[in-house]
Amino acid sequence: MASSSIANETVDHAAERGRFTLYKLITNTYFLYCVSIVAFFSLWHWTAAEKIFRDSLATPAQVLDQMIRLTGMKFAGTNLWGHIWASFQRVIIGFILASVVAVPLGLFMALNKTVHGIVKPLFDLFKPMPPIAWVSIAILWFGIGEFSKVFIIIIGTFVPCLLNAYNGVRLVDPDLYDVIRVLGGKRRDEIFHVCFPASFPAVFAGLQISLSAAWTCVLAAELMNSRDGLGFLIKRGMDTHNPSLVLSGMLLIAAAAWISSLGVSLLERKLCPWKRSIDNV
Repeated sequence: MASSSIANETVDHAAERGRFTLYKLITNTYFLYCVSIVAFFSLWHWTAAEKIFRDSLATPAQVLDQMIRLTGMKFAGTNLWGHIWASFQRVIIGFILASVVAVPLGLFMALNKTVHGIVKPLFDLFKPMPPIAWVSIAILWFGIGEFSKVFIIIIGTFVPCLLNAYNGVRLVDPDLYDVIRVLGGKRRDEIFHVCFPASFPAVFAGLQISLSAAWTCVLAAELMNSRDGLGFLIKRGMDTHNPSLVLSGMLLIAAAAWISSLGVSLLERKLCPWKRSIDNV
C-alpha cells in the first residue's frame, strides 16, 4: 500500500511538472531572454525614430544595413575584415605579452615572500592608474606607430592578470595543503597538485577580464591615431557624423570581445576538466 502511494505521488508530480500554464511561460528563462531583447531593440528603435538624441542615433535597421554595406566597402584602402584583423592582431599581441609575464609573476608573488616584497609596492603604485592615462605617454615614448598601441594594451591587461593569479593562490583552502602533508607530500607536491590546479579558475577569470580590457584599450589607442582597425571606423563615423557607422564599430568590437572571451572559456574547460564537473553539480 505504501509503495503504491509513493508511486502515485511520483506519477502525479511528473504530470504536474509537465503541465503547461501561463505562469510557467512568463517565468521561463528563455521567454524572459526574448522579452528582454525585444524590449531593448524596440526602445532603441523608438528612441532613434523619435529623434530623442536628434540625428545622433541610428535605428537598428540602419545599423544592420551599414554593417552589410561595410563588407563591400573600403576605408583607407582596407575592407571590413582587414580592420577587424588589424584590431585583433593588436589585442592578441598585447594580451599574450602581458599574460606571459603577469600570470607567472602573480603566482610567484603569492608563493615567495622575497618576490612579494619587491613587486607588491611597485604594483600597488601603478595599479590605480587607468590604462587610458598612458595613451599620451605612450605616444611620447614610442610615437604613433604600432608599438604604442600594443603598449597601451599591455598596460591595460597586465593588472587583472597579475591580480587574479595572486589572489587565486592566496585564496586556496589551507586544509588542502594539510592533506598533502599528511600523505607525505613535499612543497613541490603542494604547489603542483594543490596550488596551481586550485588557482587556475581565478587565473582564467583574470584572463577573461584582461581580454575585455584589451578591447577597451585598443579602441582608445585607435581613436587617438590610427589608419586601420575598428577604432578607426568609429573615428571615421564621428568625423563624418555617421551614427550608424559608429554603432556598427561598437557592435563589432563587442562581438570580437565576446568571441575572445568565449575562446578563453573553452581553453579553461579544456585545461581544467575538474571545474566542468563542479559547475554541473
